Amino acid sequence: MINAMRWACCVVVLAATPMPAQSADGEPLRVRLKADIRSTEPGVNRDSNSDMVVNHIVEGLVAYREDTSVGPMLAESVTASEDGLAYTFKLRGGVKFHNGADLTSADVKFAWDHYLKEATKWRCLKDFTGRVTTITAIEAPDPATVVFRLKKPANLFLASMARVDCGQSGIWHRSSLNEDGSWKSPVGTGPYKLVEWRKGQFVDLEKFKDYAARSGDPDGLTGGKAGGPQLVRISVVPDPSAAKAALISGAIDLLPDVDEKDVTELRGKPGMTVTVSPTLGSVGILLQTKSGPFADVRLRKALALSLDYPEIVKTLAGDDIPYNPSPIPTSSGFYGETQKHGYKRDLAAAKKLLAEAGYKGEPIKLLTNKRYSSMYETAVLVQAMATEAGLNLQFEVIDWATQLDHYLKGTYAAMAFAYSARYDPTLSFDMFSGPKDKQARKVWDNPDMLKLIAATGATTDKAKRQALFDKLHTQMIEDAPAIWLYNNAAITASGPRIAAFKSWVTEQPRLWAVTLK
Repeated sequence: MINAMRWACCVVVLAATPMPAQSADGEPLRVRLKADIRSTEPGVNRDSNSDMVVNHIVEGLVAYREDTSVGPMLAESVTASEDGLAYTFKLRGGVKFHNGADLTSADVKFAWDHYLKEATKWRCLKDFTGRVTTITAIEAPDPATVVFRLKKPANLFLASMARVDCGQSGIWHRSSLNEDGSWKSPVGTGPYKLVEWRKGQFVDLEKFKDYAARSGDPDGLTGGKAGGPQLVRISVVPDPSAAKAALISGAIDLLPDVDEKDVTELRGKPGMTVTVSPTLGSVGILLQTKSGPFADVRLRKALALSLDYPEIVKTLAGDDIPYNPSPIPTSSGFYGETQKHGYKRDLAAAKKLLAEAGYKGEPIKLLTNKRYSSMYETAVLVQAMATEAGLNLQFEVIDWATQLDHYLKGTYAAMAFAYSARYDPTLSFDMFSGPKDKQARKVWDNPDMLKLIAATGATTDKAKRQALFDKLHTQMIEDAPAIWLYNNAAITASGPRIAAFKSWVTEQPRLWAVTLK
């Protein structure tokens, strides 16, 4: 009855909001979004939902390919100097912004100058002001050429530039800003332009008629993007039961983030197609290593040894997704035999460690939320299994914004957490490793290992990098700053109006790769 009432509310919302004009194919493509976007500014006040929308509107100089390597996007070519201190980008000709203006090197410099201001609060500012390298100058010697000058060589410079959570370092026209320099609305070069964002309800996108597509098929976030429907409505439907009902009824056409438990049911519905793809996102438990009960490594390892990993992964991700004890995704070329070595359940060993640590059943809070089912269900299973070893974990359900605040400040003992895609293994380790006195959100603060992580980004030699990643993994298992479980599966269900849809490792749909019947 509750789900039916929720669905009834959802129907009212969908019916009450005006639909954009019909496309040549009929109705617009209708896509579900599980939560409203936070902003339309690339890499600023963002989350994965915001990234998905922005990725259709703006594009960067480079972007990730299907195999997670980096390829050109707005750039026709990229050339690094021999000393690695200068990167020269030649821009593609014929690229226009949504307002009809031509893309020039001056636009690239303008957008990047904005990103590099402290006041912008760009998520990836530190990568380009010291952490990966420091951009010392951005030059535009002619309208088609941009030169980035660096303080030190950085093999991860292009990979950092292409990061999805950085908004792909997307280039936008200066009219995207208000007169005072604050963000107004994105005027990008992407295959879709923003028509309307009605907060809490929907985002409408329209195909950009003057879009300058690259040749070839879609390839990650680069390649050809000339396809896709003319009009798209992205509707905010937070409740998963309501979203599933909307798909079945035909109120929406594309449902990303399908729950594993719904796969069998949806595959049995006429006209429904369900695709399952491995992703680069990681699900696990973060533990505070500098304060609180888990500052004692014996308690951390006791928790690790209390868990039944095959059962957790099968329950949460299904039979097609393996246990992954490494932050490096299973789809990565750097995922080898060493990365498969993790923890095995051993309750006797866990109890022995707890006794040695003098633990007497004191309650320990495990934070989670219900916005992301993978985090909530992880906490439920971990709590139940840890109890059998004598660990008194008490999971506390809070809203996602509050949990994210605790994560950023490092004010928790343990939390179920999931990271979005990291395309290079150096970034996979960096996402949870660092000096806590400077980055409170980090949990692995081992100085020797931080040096190794830095070394992995200082060479392009695959064998050398693999050896370093193997050492990092082995020590991580010993230190137990986090307990990794699996890589998320991207499960997408499409309705009978969709003729073709291709998912990929980010979990985010690429609407230019959708074909309507």
